[in-house]
Formats: sequence, C-alpha cells, structure tokens
Amino acid sequence: MRTVIKGGFVVDPKNGVNSKQNIIIEDGRVAALTPLEPGGADSVVDATGKVVSPGFIDIHMHEDPIDEASGDIRVCIFDCMLRMGVTTVVAGNCGQNVCEPADYLDAVDRAGAPVNVAMLAGHTMLRNIAGARDKYARISAEQLEVLCKKTEEQLDRGCAGISYGLRYVPGTGKEELHGTARLCRKGGKMIAAHIRDDAEGVFAAADELIEAGSKFGLNTQISHIGSMAGFGQMERFLQKVDAERANGLRLHCDCYPYYAFSTRIGETTYDEGFLERYRADYSVVEVCEGKYRGRSCTKEIFDELRRDAPLTLTVCRVMLPEEIDMAVMQPGVMIASDGLLSSGQGHPRAAGCFPRFLNKYAGSRMPLYDAVAKITALPAEKAGLRGKGGIGAGAEADIVIFDPAAVRDNSTFEAPTTTPSGISCVMIGGKVAFADGKVVNGKLGRSLRL
Repeated sequence: MRTVIKGGFVVDPKNGVNSKQNIIIEDGRVAALTPLEPGGADSVVDATGKVVSPGFIDIHMHEDPIDEASGDIRVCIFDCMLRMGVTTVVAGNCGQNVCEPADYLDAVDRAGAPVNVAMLAGHTMLRNIAGARDKYARISAEQLEVLCKKTEEQLDRGCAGISYGLRYVPGTGKEELHGTARLCRKGGKMIAAHIRDDAEGVFAAADELIEAGSKFGLNTQISHIGSMAGFGQMERFLQKVDAERANGLRLHCDCYPYYAFSTRIGETTYDEGFLERYRADYSVVEVCEGKYRGRSCTKEIFDELRRDAPLTLTVCRVMLPEEIDMAVMQPGVMIASDGLLSSGQGHPRAAGCFPRFLNKYAGSRMPLYDAVAKITALPAEKAGLRGKGGIGAGAEADIVIFDPAAVRDNSTFEAPTTTPSGISCVMIGGKVAFADGKVVNGKLGRSLRL
C-alpha cells in the first residue's frame, strides 16, 4: 500500500525538516520525503495549506480502566488523545496503574487501542501488591523485597520505567525510592515522579528525586511542574533544573498549559494545611463529578466528599498564569496533558491540551518548529520511543495534519471531552485513524515495550 501526503508544510524537528514536502508512505512506514510530485499512489491525502507533523506524544497521562468482566479496555481518554492529534501515550504515571502495567500492554495487544501505548510501572500500585497499603507508613524489609521483585518483573516485561507519586505516598522513604529506582539502570529506563511537595516545598522535593537520578545515572522526569512550582517558585525552579541538566543529569520536566490542576479529593494534596499552603479558601476546589458536579466547595461539601466519596475528581484553581506560561515556553519542558477522566468527567486538558498549546503559544509566543519539538521529538527521545517522534525515511508513519490558523481546544470544565478544531487527519502506522472530526479506526494503536 503506497500513500502520498501531498502539498503540506512538514515540521519535523527530529530530522530538521521545516519546509513544504510530499511524504511517501509504504507498508506503514515513511519511504521518502520529496519536494517533487510523486506518482503511483494507491491513495492521496491532500495537505495543501496545512502543517504535517509527527504524531504528538503525551509523555504523562492516565490510562483508561479495564472492564473486569471482559478484560477489555473501556475506552474514553484514549479516544480524546487521538482526537487531539496524539498518536502515542506514556501511561501509568504518578505511581498509579489501573492493573499490572505489563498486563495492560497485553490487553492493548489483544484488541488494539486508539493510540500507541507505552507504560510506566506505578510504584504505588506495586507497593500495594507487596502489602504496604498504608500510604503514610514506611515499608517493611520483607515488603520492599517483594516490591523490588515485582517492579523488576514489570520492567523486564516491557515497561518504560517507574513512576512515583511521592506526594500521594508520603511513607515512601529513601531506601524504598533508591531500592526501586536502581532497577532502571538495566535497559536505561526512566524514572518519573509527582514529587513529594509543592509551593515552597518544591525545591527540597526535587532534590529527593534528583539524588536518586544522580546516584544511579538515570533518565529523570519531574511531572507536571505547573502544579508543583506554579505558585511563585517557577523561575527559581527552572533555573535549578537547567543547572542540573547542564551538569550532566538527564533531567527534564513536563507541564500542561492550564492554570488549574486536578486530583481526587481524598488524595494527600488536600491533607490538612493545603489552604494555608495555597493561600486560598475552599472555593478554589471545584467538584468534577457526582451530586456536587460543577460546584465550588464549601467546608461542608469538602468534608463530606473527603469522608464519603474520596475518589471524586476535583479541579483546584490556584496556579498563577504567568508561572505556567513561563514553564510551557522553557526549552527543557515538554508538553503533557496529565489527563485523567472518570466516566467522561474531569479536567479539559484530557481532550484539549495539545490543540490549546498550539493555539495559545505556537507562532505567537514561540516558533511553530520549537512548539512541535516539545510534543514530538523531545518526548520520544526522553521516553526511549524508537521509531517515534519524526517523519524521516524508515520511521513509523504516525502523522498529524493540522491547520495552524484553526487549531484550538474546545473542551471546557463543563464539557471536558469535546473534540478540538483544526486537526484534519491523524494517521497511525500509515493508516487513517481520525479524519474530519471523527474517529475512523480506533484499533490502530499497539503496545510499545521497551
């Protein structure tokens, strides 16, 4: 099967391409780029007047659940990813998985998925399997031994690294962090973390992860820095990260281009003292689901949900816009959605992150070329996704065609899964997965084992 994408302006930072080109695809891979009109195509995709880029890569998101009865993935957020131009995701973040991550990859292999899926082994999930279910307590020596064996098994079965939710499991000590992180030396895998503290505590929290990364020479990622340092600490924090990277540590960050974060109301983020830490009152917390959906919290609503419905998703509006803008435009920061949905409800970043980034920043506040790098080549290299992030000859033909003048997010806090505008075509493995506002084939994604 020979497909030609003709007339588009190709932006491919991985290969240094920033010009009008025609793309020839054969058997799911890029065969060649040419400025000349190619012939002999079985199908032609007209991209005249539009940008053609590698498929977007979301290096930090939270996967769809598994149906316990059928064992199939209950697709929701993966569809949202595809509709905003994402072709590959790195799931299992913040220490959480919906099941054993290598088993999740097996589920993707059985039935396909809307996008390609790589998985991190969630430290919290595996810690619970090892019997250390008290998030505030230290792990025992016996439990740590089980945790390390289980983690190593998941890494050997293809997980891209380990994710930590240190904020969510304050009982995690140095021995536990280092004992598991060292396992990523084999295969050069990454560690990523929702670090232990935010606001003024973010610097010491970063040092904890940096120490582990430095000790074992690991590829290290600090997750969603907007919700960690976006309260007046961002400039100093970015300086710190830049210095560590310049001094030899493979340290990067990701950030979503929104000014509110999202988490479940029962998480430790909302433990006693959070209002003082954010210099706010209960009204900054908005409920995303359930009987109070769309309402700002009072103390009474907050206390009731913490007690009776701790899994309720919320949005918290405390981040400073100028801090998030600073992070998003920093060269060492990738764009990631941190998307998490519950029965289709949650933060609009799950369906709008990448179009919003392109609309709000690309072309106006940074060159389009640099913007595309943040959502293609950089995350592909960071996560070790071979064959992804570029449109060079031999690459897997994961491709997005979009109109830079029309691309925008349409998802809102009231309707968080609304399809964005301006994404005209998404291809996975050279086949059309999404076109003209509709999912054409939601089974083209495959598991990515590293």
